[in-house]
Amino acid sequence: MDYTSLLLLGLAGLGIISSNSTVTIAMVALLLVRLLGLHQAFPWLEKYGLTVGIIILLIGVMAPLASGRISLQTIGQAFLHWKSLTAIGVGILVAYLGGRGTTLIGSQPTIVAGLLIGTVIGVAVFKGVPVGPLIAAGILSLIIGRM
Repeated sequence: MDYTSLLLLGLAGLGIISSNSTVTIAMVALLLVRLLGLHQAFPWLEKYGLTVGIIILLIGVMAPLASGRISLQTIGQAFLHWKSLTAIGVGILVAYLGGRGTTLIGSQPTIVAGLLIGTVIGVAVFKGVPVGPLIAAGILSLIIGRM
């Protein structure tokens, strides 16, 4: 077994230890792609994986609206309460940072390793959720002054 496969296996182990099925499933899926010799899938995953993931995330976030659990009236009332207005502002900021992060990751692939390590540590040790790499890259882009 090569070092990359061992690294994926180790990260899957961290996912198991930290009871984070998201990390475990992702690492095992990538390990299976490697072990089954499906290397032609990696360029597709690198090119479209992030987009597909964001689409699935957006579907999950918008499902309560689509199902009718959140009404248009509730959305309208969001503009009347300071907490909801703050949530709108934070949502705008996070979307902006995610956009900057996507651009930075595309133009500076060498930082991806650091972002991944930080994200896995955050998920495994601090019980975080692995949605942070884009936002982390966006914050990093503000720090290093790149976009």
